[in-house]
Amino acid sequence: MLMRTVNAYLELRRAAGFDLRTTARLLRNFAGFATEQGDVHVRATTAIAWAARTLSVSQRDQRLKIVIRLARHARAEDSTHEVPPDDVFAAPRVRPLPHIFTSHEVRQILEEAGRLGPQDSLRPHTYRTLFGVLASCGLRISEALALFLDDVTPDGLLIRETKFRKSRLVPIHPTTERAVEDYIRRRRKVAGDVEHLFVSMRGGPIAYPTVSAIFLTIVRKLGLRAAPGHPGPRIHDLRHTFAVRALEACPRAEVPGNMLALSTYLGHGHVADTYWYLQVTPQLMTGIADACSAYLNGGTQ
Repeated sequence: MLMRTVNAYLELRRAAGFDLRTTARLLRNFAGFATEQGDVHVRATTAIAWAARTLSVSQRDQRLKIVIRLARHARAEDSTHEVPPDDVFAAPRVRPLPHIFTSHEVRQILEEAGRLGPQDSLRPHTYRTLFGVLASCGLRISEALALFLDDVTPDGLLIRETKFRKSRLVPIHPTTERAVEDYIRRRRKVAGDVEHLFVSMRGGPIAYPTVSAIFLTIVRKLGLRAAPGHPGPRIHDLRHTFAVRALEACPRAEVPGNMLALSTYLGHGHVADTYWYLQVTPQLMTGIADACSAYLNGGTQ
């Protein structure tokens, strides 16, 4: 009963153009949990208990809000569904500073990925190439895992309708292009003409949790840790690193002019999301301070 409600909700939202892969996985998990409790409708106590099964307060809050949206939709047709309160796990939203990898750290990550076993398999080549693409192109991990062979073009990587329903063409460096071409030659022997670019040893697409777990294993092996009280390096920090290094490479006077270009390249929905990167490193903060000083002294920066 509850699973049918979830599926109907997902079908309606997908028809409206939403990409609901994570939401679908979580709601089906919730429906299974609720069914085990004997529920046939959304119950606030069950939703809270399910959301609380994860350790992070922010994740609990996000999971509960997903159920709240489902409950509001379902209640429009059946008032038996309960809408949980939305402030159970509410916490101040603090955007954590990302770990900005040095070029040496990125090189170490790629080398460790290349040592993954079995050494005579496609696996080490898959993860070395995948992490290299993330670091050198600034893609979201979801975008990289969704790439098809046909998305690798002479002009770059075609990123199709992702987070903000946008498509874009991402040019890649010649060294990255050669690495991807070499990987494609190797993967064809395993996966043939399977659509996905990055594949598992069985030839199918790779799941995000698998990639994230392998990345965390590698960075921990390398001893890359965050400061106490801060989250450790995440795979998404490769994208953050790309954005910061791109801004650092701009002449300080030209950063504002290049911000829109970088925002478009990254596929951000709002340029304000890109401006946030100016706060990430001392070098960029120094640039802000210098520009403010010049302006206060009668300049135009």
